[in-house]
Amino acid sequence: MFRRRSSQAGQNRAAAASRPRHAAPPDRDAGPGRHAAQPRPDAAEAGREQREPWGPPPAGLDVSLPHPARVWNYWLGGRDFFAADKAAGEEIGREFPHLAETARAERAFLVRAVRFLAGPARIRQFLDVGSGLPAGGNTHEIAQRIVPDTGIVYADHDPAVILHAKALLSSPMLASTPEGAVYYADADLRDVAAVLAAAAATLDLSRPVALIMLGILGHIDDYGAARSITSQLLDELAPGSYLVIADGVVPSTSGAASVASAQRRYDASARPRYGASAPPPYRLRRPDELASFFDGLELTEPGVVPCSQWRPDGRDRDGTATVAAYCGVARKP
Repeated sequence: MFRRRSSQAGQNRAAAASRPRHAAPPDRDAGPGRHAAQPRPDAAEAGREQREPWGPPPAGLDVSLPHPARVWNYWLGGRDFFAADKAAGEEIGREFPHLAETARAERAFLVRAVRFLAGPARIRQFLDVGSGLPAGGNTHEIAQRIVPDTGIVYADHDPAVILHAKALLSSPMLASTPEGAVYYADADLRDVAAVLAAAAATLDLSRPVALIMLGILGHIDDYGAARSITSQLLDELAPGSYLVIADGVVPSTSGAASVASAQRRYDASARPRYGASAPPPYRLRRPDELASFFDGLELTEPGVVPCSQWRPDGRDRDGTATVAAYCGVARKP
């Protein structure tokens, strides 16, 4: 799976690829990709700048064709993209504006949710599945800024994403603080055992963990299968753990048909546009279907709502907007 996330600037603090890595923390928020950038006031400002791609690609990575994760990175103002990704991002953004809006809404929600989890909820371990490109403003940056000894496991199985992550190992600015740990695992969401094994290599699963799944459950077409995967992962986590989900939905508005139609047209165009790196078709579910993933858990306020309406803090310029993505955070009793 890939996920569509990057934002914020400053020194890079990206995730390691094959084992926990430790390094002195940067003195300010990490920038997207593999390099330094100008600081911005907050990660919630995702997508407010567009910058040119940086440097040569990692060895073995073909950047002549766009890649969905790098296109998403471009929409969010990241720097892990190349010329083909920028061109595709501009073209797709004009044709399917809901995608870039969804990306920014999910990113801003992620920042607020991790602040809540690492702060008031006192969570010290995170399992971020379908994490996409290692980039600025990700889970590890937000959590370790609040509590330096936090442990984070990212899991993804997109080959291009893994190559990007491995390239980051040569960076002088690695993901983790000296007190904490970050692990970047090659694991597919559908292989629950592999995801849990990767998590257990770094995290103590007998203690609470925040399970984060943003923008990935829609790639599992079968509703029952998506529910089952989520339940299996949660079953292995300790009481007091949290589930964090954000996904595209068919909104309960007059524009629902147009959003659904646009998503279908985008899915149909993905294979010709991206080639072998095209993601699976994305299933837009109803808000009540998304809410059902939290059955049996204790939902935090305000419940399952549009991403932009989950505890807006005034730092997100789109905080009052309603986009076709809903989210929720819930605690395992």
